Amino acid sequence: MDTSIKILIVDDFATMRRILKNILKQIGFKNILEADDGTTALEVLDRQSVDLIISDWNMPKMTGLELLKSVRASDRYKKTPFLMVTAEAQKQNVIEAVQAGVSNYVVKPFTAEAISEKLTKILK
Repeated sequence: MDTSIKILIVDDFATMRRILKNILKQIGFKNILEADDGTTALEVLDRQSVDLIISDWNMPKMTGLELLKSVRASDRYKKTPFLMVTAEAQKQNVIEAVQAGVSNYVVKPFTAEAISEKLTKILK
């Protein structure tokens, strides 16, 4: 797994961004950007390229699913790995995310091992 890649964490909750950032640093990632919602994430993506997006589902302004659909619609990011992190474990949500092109899915609460496992799968 290439730990030099640039990762964008998108979550409206600062504590969750910090938790994810700490897990990523434990795994060895150093190049980590943050956005507090989907619209901010799109602004970051316009300014610079990223190699992986980790996004919460439930956010104000623009949900993780809307962000995913927007990312998949762009030529620049349509193949970028996208990990959805959510408290929503409903089957319908998982199906919707898969249909929209999500790379993988983690349900809160999660462990560092769960994040590491999902990243290993989507970044190989």
